Amino acid sequence: MIKKLDKLIVRAFVGPFFATFLISLFVLVMQFFWLYIDDLVGKGLDIFTIFRLIGYVSAFNVPLALPLALLLSSIMTFGNLGESFELVAIKAAGISLLRFMRPLMVVTIGISGIAFLFSNNIIPVVNLKLNALKYDIIVTKPAFDIKEGVFYDKLEGFVIKLGKKEKDDSTIRSVIIYERNPGLQDRMLVAESGIMSVTPDKRFLQFKLFNGWRYEENGPRGVKATEFIRLGFKEYKKLFDLSSFKMNRTEDSLFKYDAKMLSVRQLGIAIDSMKHMDTVFYKRAQREVASYYTFERYADSNWAAVQKLPPTKARSFNELVPDTLKRDVEDRAISQINSIKSAMQLLSNDYEEKQRVERKHYIELNRKFTLSVACLVLFMIGAPLGSIIRKGGLGTPLIFAIAFFVIFHLLNTFGEKFAKQEVTSVGFGMWLSTMVLIPIGIFLTSKALSDSQLFNKEFYFRFFKKVKRLFGKNKAVTTPS
Repeated sequence: MIKKLDKLIVRAFVGPFFATFLISLFVLVMQFFWLYIDDLVGKGLDIFTIFRLIGYVSAFNVPLALPLALLLSSIMTFGNLGESFELVAIKAAGISLLRFMRPLMVVTIGISGIAFLFSNNIIPVVNLKLNALKYDIIVTKPAFDIKEGVFYDKLEGFVIKLGKKEKDDSTIRSVIIYERNPGLQDRMLVAESGIMSVTPDKRFLQFKLFNGWRYEENGPRGVKATEFIRLGFKEYKKLFDLSSFKMNRTEDSLFKYDAKMLSVRQLGIAIDSMKHMDTVFYKRAQREVASYYTFERYADSNWAAVQKLPPTKARSFNELVPDTLKRDVEDRAISQINSIKSAMQLLSNDYEEKQRVERKHYIELNRKFTLSVACLVLFMIGAPLGSIIRKGGLGTPLIFAIAFFVIFHLLNTFGEKFAKQEVTSVGFGMWLSTMVLIPIGIFLTSKALSDSQLFNKEFYFRFFKKVKRLFGKNKAVTTPS
């Protein structure tokens, strides 16, 4: 049964949660754009592509923004209630902190479930779309922009130099256009002035040139008897194809085999199929290496009986092989050994790559759950922390929230790196932050239950004042009269 107290707490929590969630999401989205700013600027992206990219990045960062929002909003909620002495009144009524936290714990469990469903069902699709769009943007050429006094070579097969551009960005002076197609001889256009514009369909760049010359050389390169043509003109129109500047659409299927694009069910199927690959590698090793051991073909059923015979004096290699064949036998033996070594090295590299991909699938499988559990863990830290510091607003709560979230993020990053580099197991690496932060949450909860003065400035001020007074007395006692 939902009581008025539960409604009060949930109502006090909802506003800060949505506000901090939007702030956290904005910060994480901006972090992405700061990271890829060099790949995005100057590409001439249309507004629809930009909004699509922002949408994908926002959806991708939702599972990471939820734990941060829960941490900050829980500190703010309990800090506001403590600052207004509502928390003191509730405790005076005989209601414990754990009972007080119960409605928000239920809400947090619901948010954790939403985070898991989001990570499992939506994030793989968003990852697929985001990677395809990000690839298209990165490989797109910079937007078309010819500056005066600079040789511009982004148009395939041409180099353009403008002496001057007027303020209208269309009228140009002292134009030089050099055609650099390797299949042709030297061709060049020189004009006093012109008008530069893009065709209405944005497919071509049009140069309308005035008062100039066109120089062309025909004939095989390097031969003296070549034909040189000079053509004067009063008006000349030149078109340049701009199709290479457009962003091409890459099929999503190009990225669908990455582990990040799979759900829990798909990851389980992929991991199960990889486990059966060990048998395939074993058979492949037998097939590829056994072909080099030709002496195995001559093994017979009497080999076991021969092994039981009394040992005879072994003869050396030099006694068995004639001198004329020693060099040839050694060369063939070395060649066989090198071939076996190369085959085994190739097989080993393939097996290591298979293990790396398998670990990556295990990492992504664990990630689906770690970010969901992180919502509960950070709430366990934020709620008792807010009741201890008893400060609302965005000041003190924000400082503590950033500190604990940085610890959580660093432990997550280091744990994942350790798992990828096989320093630790995948389970230990991916759950490292949870294992470290749960004891902190339990410690803070116990301190909050006992009304600890852990973050009270006055407590520390009184403590150090007593210490100073104690040292003052000791000094007075030890001073000789």
